[in-house]
Amino acid sequence: MSFDITGKMIAKYDTEKKSEKFSVRDFVIEVTEGQYPQFVKFQMTNDRCSLIDPYNVGDMIKVHFDLRGREWQGKYFTNLNAWRIENPAQGAPAAPAAQNDTPVFNDGGFPTAEDAPAAQTNVEDLPF
Repeated sequence: MSFDITGKMIAKYDTEKKSEKFSVRDFVIEVTEGQYPQFVKFQMTNDRCSLIDPYNVGDMIKVHFDLRGREWQGKYFTNLNAWRIENPAQGAPAAPAAQNDTPVFNDGGFPTAEDAPAAQTNVEDLPF
């Protein structure tokens, strides 16, 4: 399960080396959707621990993450495992131009007038 969320970074913690081959780093963002602000803690592991380095407390960031859950001795734990962080102001890279007549839709999920394919000239309306 992959998700993303945008918020302001509130805290960034040092990397903790749990074993010789396993490291963990946590950070917290504030999400202001809804009536009350929510403080959401994420975790990064191993080679992804440095993803947060370019960002400072107070920066707006977009976090791509997976939900992780596990059971240990009858107790259940849930982690939000961050695997990509980006600056939401820069936006996503532009999609390459389509090489065929397949329309490219906006990322909102529903097509808009701008998503309609360009009108073709000198094309008969009949399929045969």
